[in-house]
Amino acid sequence: MNKADLSDLKAEFDAFVRGKCDTESCDTNETAENDPDDLPVPGFVDDLTDKLLSPYHSGVYFSRLDIKRVAEAIDESIPIKERKKMIRALFRHTTKQAYLRSAFDEFNRHFGGRILIYTELSEAFPASKHFFDENISKINKMQKMLDQMAMDFEEIEATDEPMMI
Repeated sequence: MNKADLSDLKAEFDAFVRGKCDTESCDTNETAENDPDDLPVPGFVDDLTDKLLSPYHSGVYFSRLDIKRVAEAIDESIPIKERKKMIRALFRHTTKQAYLRSAFDEFNRHFGGRILIYTELSEAFPASKHFFDENISKINKMQKMLDQMAMDFEEIEATDEPMMI
């Protein structure tokens, strides 16, 4: 291939990139409005997210893979993103108490697994038992909170506006 042909091809490609991919002329608001992560969620989701994803409050660190497994266990498909966005996507369209209960039950299964791990570690390392006991106590409080949220949840009819309730 001739060097002049490559130079012409490169110039043509650069002109194409400048014409089609000019970031100054793009309307960034158009893409931000269509972003599903920015869609509104029911009020309980933000509080739940803050408490569930914080090991300080819940006693457990939920990874993105853990959240993905919870979603798959309740037959939901969510993309792997930031943990907060994944939780928001999981609960964004919650209208039925049964759905919320099944999601919380799956989180409780994960909590149960962590309690078993913490118990085993506290037996193996007795000097650190109080740290594991503190996390188990946090897990128990979090499980009670999830149960209370599920009991207090009011189902939303399909004709209701969920953000107005």
